[in-house]
Amino acid sequence: MHDVSKWRDPNRPMITETRQEAKGNKMQYMALIYTAEDAGPKTGSADSQAMMAEYGAITQKFKDDGVMVAGDALHGPETATSVRLRGGKVETMDGPFAETKERLGGYYLFECADLDAAIKYAAMIPAAKFGTIEVRPVFDLSAM
Repeated sequence: MHDVSKWRDPNRPMITETRQEAKGNKMQYMALIYTAEDAGPKTGSADSQAMMAEYGAITQKFKDDGVMVAGDALHGPETATSVRLRGGKVETMDGPFAETKERLGGYYLFECADLDAAIKYAAMIPAAKFGTIEVRPVFDLSAM
């Protein structure tokens, strides 16, 4: 761990303590949904249809609880285009930036009181049963 006290402005919150937390307001948390390609029910199966119904129900719960800001599924990584700027030129590459075992399949953006609440909601995401839900606080840059 680095000692940031030497160069950090003590009047500015650290990333782990955003402006929202410092003011006691709700924070936004991104729940990134990762699964291995062969994990979970096969598309079109009865199990897949049941899981999609579960997603519909849990999405409605997130809305009813007032924590859902946004959420969507993503097409597979084979549809991705990676973009870089090198030497002032835009470079594009078909496919994902890196080969990984787990694929980013979608996300929810929650607005919650704290990380514990965001984790509670992330654990309700159906893919948590066979994948990984990564929860990250959204760093508020609006007041900078």
